[in-house]
Amino acid sequence: MKEAVHIGTKPPSEPGLQELVGRVALGDEEAFAAVYDAVAGPVLGVVRAVLRDHAQSEEVAQEVLVEVWRTAPRYRPDRGTAMNWILTLSHRRAIDRVRSVEAAAARDHKAALLDRTPEFDEVTEQVEARLEREQVRRCLRTLTEIQRQAVTLAYYRGLTYRQVAEALALPLGTVKTRLRDGLIRLRDCLGVTA
Repeated sequence: MKEAVHIGTKPPSEPGLQELVGRVALGDEEAFAAVYDAVAGPVLGVVRAVLRDHAQSEEVAQEVLVEVWRTAPRYRPDRGTAMNWILTLSHRRAIDRVRSVEAAAARDHKAALLDRTPEFDEVTEQVEARLEREQVRRCLRTLTEIQRQAVTLAYYRGLTYRQVAEALALPLGTVKTRLRDGLIRLRDCLGVTA
């Protein structure tokens, strides 16, 4: 098992640190200053080993020491030494930071993907259009020859009823009837409700 590396002043003996944490639990600021001096180096070392980023490590180490101040009443000497309790807090807080950073990165990545997603699926649109055209062609084949010619001239070539009648050499009334009947059959074939 590795021994904790202490930076700065020599840490107090373990019973002394436990006593100091007990005094911190009672709100003793001088005791907290002594605990801070004793554990700041090891806390930073543990946090930095997990995070590897100096700025974040300092920030998390500071958070840990504030947590020691706030949660000192929860320390139980029968569960382990004060140093182990503080270093466990340090490790957990560093792991929490890593998870938080990873979750934020995942959210940012997901948001970036959503920003790049087109508003419509081009392939789906093309397939649907092709299927609709094929269905219209199939339905046009169900019309009589005169109906199909009248519909094609009026709706695909843009001719007026009178121009269709002239092109087919039919009376205007006959062309209108053929167009109406053809459009009704197309509507029924395509499943369009009136």
